[in-house]
Amino acid sequence: MKWTQIMLALTVGFGLSACATSAPDPGDDGYLSVGPEDPAAGKSFFEPTDGATEGKFDAIEGKPGLPVSVDDSSTAVWDVRNRWTDTDTGEARKAGMAWGEDSGLDWNQKYAAWIDSMKRIESVTYFDTYEFTTPFGKTLPAPALECAETSIFFRVAFASWYGLPFFMEAKDSGGNRLYLGHFGFRTATGRFQRSANFKKNYADHRHLVDTWQTEGWPQDPKLRGRKLGGSQDDGQDFLFEGAHAGAYFDEIFLNKRVGYFMIYALSYFGSMNLADSRNTYNITARAVLPGDTLLERWKRRGIGHTLVVKNVTRYGDDAFEVDLVSGSMPRRQGKWDETAASRRYFTNQMSGGPGSNDEGDLYAKLGGGLKRWRVPQVVNGRWANMVPESDAEVFISSRDYETLADRIAVFEEILREVPPEEKRAVLLAQIEDQRNHLRQYPASCSARIRREEAFDELYTFESIQTGASKDLVDARHRLLEDYVFAELAYEKSKTCCWNSTTAAMYEMVMAYNTEAQAAAEAAQECRAPVVFMNTNGGYSIFAEYADAIGRGSEWVAWSEDESCPQRDVQNDTEATHRRTAYCENPERGRVESSSPDASMPMDSEPVEPAPTTAEDAYEPNDSADAAIDLTAPVSISARLCPGDEDWFSFELVDVTTVHVVFAAAEGDIDVVVTDEQGTEVAAGETSADDEEVDLSALARGRYSVQLYHYEDTGVCQAYELSIH
Repeated sequence: MKWTQIMLALTVGFGLSACATSAPDPGDDGYLSVGPEDPAAGKSFFEPTDGATEGKFDAIEGKPGLPVSVDDSSTAVWDVRNRWTDTDTGEARKAGMAWGEDSGLDWNQKYAAWIDSMKRIESVTYFDTYEFTTPFGKTLPAPALECAETSIFFRVAFASWYGLPFFMEAKDSGGNRLYLGHFGFRTATGRFQRSANFKKNYADHRHLVDTWQTEGWPQDPKLRGRKLGGSQDDGQDFLFEGAHAGAYFDEIFLNKRVGYFMIYALSYFGSMNLADSRNTYNITARAVLPGDTLLERWKRRGIGHTLVVKNVTRYGDDAFEVDLVSGSMPRRQGKWDETAASRRYFTNQMSGGPGSNDEGDLYAKLGGGLKRWRVPQVVNGRWANMVPESDAEVFISSRDYETLADRIAVFEEILREVPPEEKRAVLLAQIEDQRNHLRQYPASCSARIRREEAFDELYTFESIQTGASKDLVDARHRLLEDYVFAELAYEKSKTCCWNSTTAAMYEMVMAYNTEAQAAAEAAQECRAPVVFMNTNGGYSIFAEYADAIGRGSEWVAWSEDESCPQRDVQNDTEATHRRTAYCENPERGRVESSSPDASMPMDSEPVEPAPTTAEDAYEPNDSADAAIDLTAPVSISARLCPGDEDWFSFELVDVTTVHVVFAAAEGDIDVVVTDEQGTEVAAGETSADDEEVDLSALARGRYSVQLYHYEDTGVCQAYELSIH
C-alpha cells in the first residue's frame, strides 16, 4: 500500500468525520434545498463557485456580486458602517478588545490582534482551549464547533460587532450564484428560498450596549433553543445543562439577527467553501497571521480539515512559532495545538503540497494550504470580495501551483525549535512593549492584560526551562510600574473606558509611588504600590499629588472615551493576579535582575545571577557619546550594573530637577549633570536613597546626566530617573 494511501486511510478514518453537518434546526424558516449530501462528509454542501479550486476567477480584484442596495432590504442582518481598510475614522481610532486608541491598525490587523489576544484555558475535556472575548466585556469558554465552523464563526462575529461588510459566495443545486452575508441570504433575484428576513423577523438590542450590565443581558428564547445542523450534537453544556449553539449565540450577540444568521452560516457552509477562491485567497508562508485559515484537502470533492491560526511569534524571518486551534466532529471546543503539533499540519502534503493523492490529483490543485479571508469592497455599486492592496505582495494565485506547493518546504524551514534565550528575549520584549504603551496611555487596560499574558507565558517558559518559580521570575523581571498599573477586570472598571490619559500622567503616578516606596524603605517596611485605578469614585490621590508638585494643570479628568456601562462604579476591580502580592513575594529583595538568558538548574536552590545590563531597555548608554536622548519631562525605570555608567541627554526648557530614586542599601548611586562641552554643572553625591539635582540656575540648552556607583557592590541595581 502506498504511503499516500496509508495516510489517506488513517486520515479519512479520523479526519473525514472532522467537519460534517446536514440541515439545521428549521425554526421559523424551514429547511433549505441545498443539494445532494456528500456521502463522505455527511453534509448537504452548497457547492463552491465554478472553477474555484482550479483558480479560475481567482484575482486580486474579485468578481462583482450583489448591488449595495441589498443592505437596506428586509433580509439584512447588520448595517455596514466601517470598511476593512479604515485606520483613521472616528470608530477606527477608538480602543478595542486587543488594541489601544489611535492604534493605526486597519480592521484586518485588529481582527488578527483579537484572535491573538484570547487567553488559553482548560477545556471541559483533556486539552487546552481558548477564552472567547467580546467587545461587551463578556467572556465565555470557547464554543463547541466543527472545524470549518470555527473559522466562519470568528469572522462573522467580528464583522458583525464592528459593522464591517462580510459575505461568502457559493452556488445552489441549480448552479446559481448565492450570497450569505451582512445583507442576508440572497441570490441575484432576491431572498434565497425560505431563508429568514432577518431585519424584519428578529430583534437588534445594540442600543443596550451601555446599560446591559445594570439592566440585564437581553435574551431571545427562540434563538436559545436553536441547534446547528448535522447528526453530531452541538451541545454547549458548559453554559448550562441542555444548552446548544443558539444559546451560545444568544449570549454573545446583542443583535439577535446575527445569532440566527450564524445558524445558517455554520450549518450550510464548510471547508469546500473556505477553499473557494471567491471567499479566501492564498498567502505566502512567511505572511502568516492570527486569524488565517489552514486547510487540509485530500480529495477534489468533499470535506477537508480546517484549522485557524491562533498565535504567531516571529524570531526574525527564519524562525516562527505558530499555534493553531480547531474544532472537530463530534463538535468540541477548539483544541489548542502549539508549534510542535501545528508543524505537522503546515507541512502535511494535504495542505496544498507538491505530492498527489491516490487519484492522481495534485494536492496544490485541491485548494488546501494557508488562506486569508477576502475583504468585501464596493466596485461600481456592487459588493466584491477583494484581496486588500496591503496583501498584494503576499497573494498567491490558485493557478500558481508551484508557488503554492513550495509553501510546505518553507514551513518545514521556519517552523523550527527556537533556542531558549531567543524565546525569553521575545517574551521580555513583549512585556516591555506593553510597558511602553502604558507609559503613553496609563489607563490602557488592554496593555495591562497583554503584559500579564506575556508574564504568564514567561512563568511557564521559565518553569520548564529552569525550574524557576513565578516568585523568582517576578523578582528578576518585574518593575514597580507593573504593580502600579496592575491588570483590571475590564467590565468592572471605569478606568478601562478612559483613553485620553497621557505620558505626563504616567510620570506623576510613578513619581507618587516612587516617593512612597522610598519613604517605606527608609522606615524599613514594605508598602504595596498604589494602583492607578478608580477608587472611591475617582483618582483624587494622584490628582492631588499633581497639584502638590505644581503639575495640576497636566492632570486630565476622567472621560467616557468609549462605551462604558461600568461608568458609575465607585471602585474598580483588580483582576485575579497570578503573581504574588508585592510585599508577599519571598524572593523580593533577595534576587537581583538577571540576564534574559540566565538560567537556574532544575531542582536547585535559587542562585544569585550574574550581574548584567541586558534587561535595561536603554543599554548600551555607557558614555557621553552613547547617551540616550530623553524628552523632558520624563520618568523612566532602568538598572545600573557593576562597572557600568548610564548616560542620558535632554533639552532643558521647562524642567528644574533631576531626581534619581534607588535603594542605597544595595549601592550608592551618584549623579552628575554636564553641559554640551562636557563640563560638570551640577551633581548629587549624597549617601541617601535618592539624589535630587537642582537645575533652576541653569540656562536653557542641551545637557547630559551621568549615573555611576560610588563603590562597586557587585550587583545590578534598579533605579527610577525623573527629569521634571
